[in-house]
Amino acid sequence: MTSPAAPPAFHEPVLVREVAQLLGNARHVLDCTLGGGGHARALLAQGARVTGLDQDPAAIRAAVSQLAHWVDRGAFTAVQANFADVDQRPGLADAAWDGILLDLGVSSHQLDEEARGFTFRAGAPLDMRMRPDAPLDAARLLNESSEHELIRIFREHADEPRSGRLAREIVRRRATRPFRVSDDLVGAIRAVLGPRSGPAQFAPIFQAVRIAVNDEIGILQRSLPALRDRLTPGGVMAVIAYHSGEDRLVKHAFADWSAACVCPPKQPVCTCRGAPLGATVTRKPVRASAAE
Repeated sequence: MTSPAAPPAFHEPVLVREVAQLLGNARHVLDCTLGGGGHARALLAQGARVTGLDQDPAAIRAAVSQLAHWVDRGAFTAVQANFADVDQRPGLADAAWDGILLDLGVSSHQLDEEARGFTFRAGAPLDMRMRPDAPLDAARLLNESSEHELIRIFREHADEPRSGRLAREIVRRRATRPFRVSDDLVGAIRAVLGPRSGPAQFAPIFQAVRIAVNDEIGILQRSLPALRDRLTPGGVMAVIAYHSGEDRLVKHAFADWSAACVCPPKQPVCTCRGAPLGATVTRKPVRASAAE
């Protein structure tokens, strides 16, 4: 089957060829992070059926438009949902797939659309919600979180050695002027890290706030076992991670699933009979090329 030419991209995904190879034998794929449908397009072109999830309605609209060729043929279905909600969504709760893909992090469209507040460009709102109607945005998190919670966020998600000083500076500043735009957070960062601080220093702090706003690590931790249980025998799960916390979590999960004994660590007697839940299909992580 000849696939149509791709329209202008909503998001430029990485590792498209590698994902297509890893999931090359999958006939029904769950794309948990649809974005603009870049990975889904490659899988559909191979003859797979794809169910795509995304909590961002803009991503759903873009994917349905870009993949209309396969929508019309019943090969592609888009569902506005977080992959954490698979067990609760009608039509998904009892489904199984022989390929599951997660491309974690933020899309290029979300970064480029200033009103979404994922960027530290001057004047951008402190939003960062992947689901636009979610109750917690970045401004609320920065204005209402305790100093202790802010320290945890910057320490765990940004590996920032001056997390305590940064949290105290935010608490001090918000007492007289609430945080509303990116400049407010940039000002606090520069007060702690120095006036010459730039994008290299801003990026991990803003990323940490985004991860906390969307509970990205918590959702991933809760979802991986549930998604694993939806794989058919011989199915493949592929996860693209960009943050060290996500990477560690995924590596540990995959290692646990491929271990000889998968019983809980404190269980005194093995009841799994030494049957691993799966096996890794690559000897080492697949990395994006320098060009990507």
